[in-house]
Amino acid sequence: MKSGQRHATEKAARPSLAVLIAVSTVNPLAMQIYLPSLAGMMIVFSATAGEIQLSMSAFFVAVAVSQLIWGPLSDQYGRRPVIIVGMALFVIGSVLCLFAPTIEALIFARILQAAGGCTGMVLGRAIVRDLYGPNQAASMIGFVTMGMAVMPTIGPAIGGLLDEFFGWQGGFVLMLFLGIGALWASIYKLPETHTERTKVGPRQVVKSYTELCREPLFWSYALTAAFSALTYFAYLGGAPYIAAGMLSLSAAEMGFYFMFVALGYIAGNFVSGKFAERVGLMPMIMAGTLIGILSVSIIATFTYFNGLSAQILFLPMFLLGLGNGVCLPSALSGAVSVRPELAGSASGLTASLQVGAGAITGSFVTWLYTGSAIAGSPWGMIIVMAVGMLLSLGAALSVRHLSARHSFVPAE
Repeated sequence: MKSGQRHATEKAARPSLAVLIAVSTVNPLAMQIYLPSLAGMMIVFSATAGEIQLSMSAFFVAVAVSQLIWGPLSDQYGRRPVIIVGMALFVIGSVLCLFAPTIEALIFARILQAAGGCTGMVLGRAIVRDLYGPNQAASMIGFVTMGMAVMPTIGPAIGGLLDEFFGWQGGFVLMLFLGIGALWASIYKLPETHTERTKVGPRQVVKSYTELCREPLFWSYALTAAFSALTYFAYLGGAPYIAAGMLSLSAAEMGFYFMFVALGYIAGNFVSGKFAERVGLMPMIMAGTLIGILSVSIIATFTYFNGLSAQILFLPMFLLGLGNGVCLPSALSGAVSVRPELAGSASGLTASLQVGAGAITGSFVTWLYTGSAIAGSPWGMIIVMAVGMLLSLGAALSVRHLSARHSFVPAE
């Protein structure tokens, strides 16, 4: 009887896949949907490219910092209340974005958006781990990740069309309605899944991160992921200004082209899901890294021979997305496997490194494009992308060397 009751309770406590995707998607979509509007927002707010880029960089920093906080809070207070608070913050941030009178107010509103919306990203995976064993959890997380990738894929195209008809605020109106929908779903359709609460204080959190930081193999995996993501964020930082300033693309055209990198990422995740278990971590990491290097090489070669066009700027980004989708799942899996008892801390720290690298890189590339000796040239973006991929390759090669001296050996 007790067993049957427990089974019924567990079944009732399982949120639908649609709810998990909804709360996990609002933040990635908020990051992507306004990319086609960046050039126009410079005029509306009488802002420099660096100031507009800060609205994106501040978003990344808020995500990086918040991810380190929401996870431990959910361990102590439960997943559901933390997600509800996060979705409420996201809605408030979206409202403030709509009515922002200055660029400073917009940046503050974007920080609220990011800090609240990232609860769904972080805790969506935690909810899956609450409910399923390792094998089934990997499958479910794959479905959630695919869902998370689909919306940002079409987000720039939608944002470009909304900008054409309603101006820069169109994308934020859509995010407000989606945020309200996610808040409603988290209140009425998201049951609590974390029943075994643990008291997590600052001392325990600091101790976990300190122990993790002493593991060289963790850093090899984590930096492979961070440098690979750095390349993608360098592209996000430079492509909108190159497309608008050098190639004279409209917001709608940019929105269409931005889809290709996300399509590549979806394809890469599909490849990882199909082959990572059979092929092993290291081959997948190396394959993804080399694909990323190929994409940057194509852009650099055509730019060197004065062949840069919209197609050359954006279509190789499909390969960059493909490489990220092949590399990142295996790199993240390796990072959380070095110290299994610290898997949650490893996941949060690795994700924060990725987003933190993105915040710094995006701002740096924008400065290179607008305020450096190579201002107005695509080479700033290309050089930073190339450095990112080479650093990712170096970190990936160190994984094999360190694995030989570590108790954890990735499957190959």
